[in-house]
This record gives sequence, structure tokens and C-alpha cells, in this order.
Amino acid sequence: MRKFVIMGVQGSGKGTQATMLARDFDLVHISVGDVFRWNVQNHTKLGAQVKRTVAAGHLVGDDLVESVVRTRLADHDWNYGFIIDGFPRNARQAEFFLESYDIDGVIYLDLPDDEVYRRVLARRLCSRCGLDYNLIASRPVMPDTCDVCGARLRRRADDNPQALAVRLRDYHEKTQPVMEIFQRKEFVAVVDARREPRAVQTEIRGYFNLPDLAPAAV
Repeated sequence: MRKFVIMGVQGSGKGTQATMLARDFDLVHISVGDVFRWNVQNHTKLGAQVKRTVAAGHLVGDDLVESVVRTRLADHDWNYGFIIDGFPRNARQAEFFLESYDIDGVIYLDLPDDEVYRRVLARRLCSRCGLDYNLIASRPVMPDTCDVCGARLRRRADDNPQALAVRLRDYHEKTQPVMEIFQRKEFVAVVDARREPRAVQTEIRGYFNLPDLAPAAV
């Protein structure tokens, strides 16, 4: 059984890297962001609360995040392990997590703020089916139109320079204490996230002695 925490600022590629690991090693990918997005798209009470918070440029409250993670991990559907992103968010949560679960290590995707702005402000989301696009790496065939369902693409409400500046400041202030706790108690792999996804994934696997990716199809 393998259990990992993956950390990194918004736009660093946590979802991409976690998905690659989950696919090849039968891990359950637990994304706090995905849980919240599902609730927003399905107009739940939790979703309404999350929508108001992110539209103002703030991170969802730590207590709410912790409650969501506790509930999700209690399902125990992760027979071969899990990789969790979006948690822990503060020192208290990090201590709780380390006391509750034996993890194999922490993956930290390091990305400079200027690159965060470039990536995040290029993101688009289908207004109907929710498919993610990025105007840098994954443009739709027709501008502003979803390749799958044909609906219009839109920018997320919180993907604007002002809201992003607030989130970055909040992230850096809270992440440093969490990283200090992890570095004292666990192995932390710091990976340069500016490169293309396969190169980042190869370095992650090297840190944890995991089998490398299969060669890309030609």
C-alpha cells in the first residue's frame, strides 16, 4: 500500500501528477478541489458556500476542508493506497494527518509565482460538462468552444489577477509551517514543476523508487 501527499500552488500540476500516479499504481486520488467543484456544479449547500468564498478570492476555510477530508478517508475504499492533494492546509491539519496515517512521503511541486499567473489565467472550463482546458497546453479546436459538448468555455470566477494574488499570499503564509512539519517527520521530494508533465512524473518516481513511465506512444 502506498500513501502520498502532493502539494503545490494552484497551477503547479498537482491534479495531472496525482492522476498519473493513481492510474499506474491503483491509488485513489483524493482531490479536495474536485470534491468542492462537484458540489458547486450540483448546487449543493456546500457548493453555494464554496462558490461565495472563491469568488471573493479566498481559500475555503480550514475547518471545512478538514471535515471533507476526514469524511472521504473514512470511506476506506483505497485498498492499494491514496494520493491526496489540497490537504493539509495548516500546521494543525498536518499534525493530525501524520498522527492518523503512515505516509510514504510528500511530493512538493515547486512553481514560481510568475509562472502560476501565466498558467492559471490561461485556464478555461466548459460551462456545461465541466471539462478543463488550458490555452497554453490544451486549446479547444474551435476558440471558446468545448470539443466534447459544444458549449461555451468560461474562465472560473476566481481566475483573475486580484483573486489570484490573495490566494498566493494566503498559500505561502500557510504552506511554510506545513512544509517545516513534513520535513522534520517525512521525506519530502521537491520537484521543479516548470517542465512538461512526463519529466516531472519521472523525477517524482525516481525519488520514491517507483517504476518509470512506459514509453510514450509515437
